[in-house]
This record gives sequence, C-alpha cells and structure tokens, in this order.
Amino acid sequence: MSPSRRHALAVGIASLAAAGCGHWLRPTQRLADTLPKFDLETAFPKAFDGWVVDDRMPVQLVSPDQKAVLDQIYSQTLSRTYVSAEGQRIMLSVAYGGDQSDATRAHRPEVCYPAQGFQIKGDQSGSIQLADRAVRARQLVAVQGGRIEPITYWVMVGDRVAASGTEQKLHQLGYSTRGLIPDGMLVRISNISPDAELSYQLHRRFAQQLAGSLRAPELDRIFGAPRSSGAS
Repeated sequence: MSPSRRHALAVGIASLAAAGCGHWLRPTQRLADTLPKFDLETAFPKAFDGWVVDDRMPVQLVSPDQKAVLDQIYSQTLSRTYVSAEGQRIMLSVAYGGDQSDATRAHRPEVCYPAQGFQIKGDQSGSIQLADRAVRARQLVAVQGGRIEPITYWVMVGDRVAASGTEQKLHQLGYSTRGLIPDGMLVRISNISPDAELSYQLHRRFAQQLAGSLRAPELDRIFGAPRSSGAS
C-alpha cells in the first residue's frame, strides 16, 4: 500500500473512532489557553543575523476579497519583507489561529494562491535542517503573468509540523483525544525569482538563521518541538 493510501486509511480509522466515542473525544479546552500568550509581532524578530525588515516593501498576505474569509480562521497575521546585507529579499507571511478545529483549519498556499489567480507550477516536499530538528516543508512555484514566486511553507498544529493535509487532520485528532483544541500556524517564505532551486536554498538559509535567533519557547512554536526518530 502506498504511503498516501496508508495516511488516508489512518485518517479514516481515526475519524471513525472519534465519531464512535462522541462526546468523550470532543475537545473542551484550547491548547493556546494553557500556554504563554503568543504574539507574532514580538515572536519574529525584525532584525537577525544580517537580515532586517524593509518597511518600504510590505507584503500582501492575501487579496482583499480573501481577507474576510481568512479573518474567520486566523486571529493574527504578520507580513514582512526582509533584506539581507547582500541585498537579497525574502517575503515572510505568517498566519496564526488559536482554534485549529475542522471549521478553522489553516488554508494552505496551494489553495489560497489559485484563488487569487496564480497557477501552481511545482509542488514538492522539502526539509529545513536545524541543529536539533528537521522541519518538513512544502515547496511550490506560484506564477501569475511575469511574476514567478518560489514558496517554502510549513503548517504547525500545536507543536507539531503537519507536512500534508492528512497529517494536519491526524495531529488535530491526536489533540482531540486529550480533550484539547490545538492552535495552528502557517509560515510562508517566498521571493520573486525564476530560479526555484536557488530560491529554496535561500529560504532554507533564512529559516535556519531565523531559528538561530529565537528562544526555545518561540522556536518550538514556530518550527515544532524536537522529536526522537521513533516519534510519529
């Protein structure tokens, strides 16, 4: 059986189990309420390791007609353009919601970008290697006219990275069995370039340098808690 079919089967079994247990598995407490307040503006530094925010180049997270929909999903959004000492530019967009339930699950770029008129030309898995953890990410290329935007992104469900929509649901169900509604976050790194592979290298370097500037609590919330090789 292929990995994708195994994931789908696991989701189906977990969903049936949750439905069978009914009230007993219904989440009653938000994970975010048990943790220190998380503020995107302060969690992501404005300057680190040669990168600094360029306030003259704001990032539009979504088109205006999408904003009303996403406001129902996310409680906080952050959009910044960083410039390096060498003049390289990275667009960082982050969306955070304290309720990662079925009705408010994070919307991934491969859904949001086409809704804004982009075509997705590439979609592959990627990895960002940090000192004590590896972050599984998705890599896309979004195209609209002459604009070519390589994208690296990952989705957090609680302190776990969800590399696919299936994993996103599985992590949500895992928290549900503990009576918790997890928070969720989508972190998107992108730039404008026709060279996707060079862009992905730049994205990885940016993420690694960002991670190196964070304290442990923020590091775990943004990149996921370290897990042993046997952890799922």
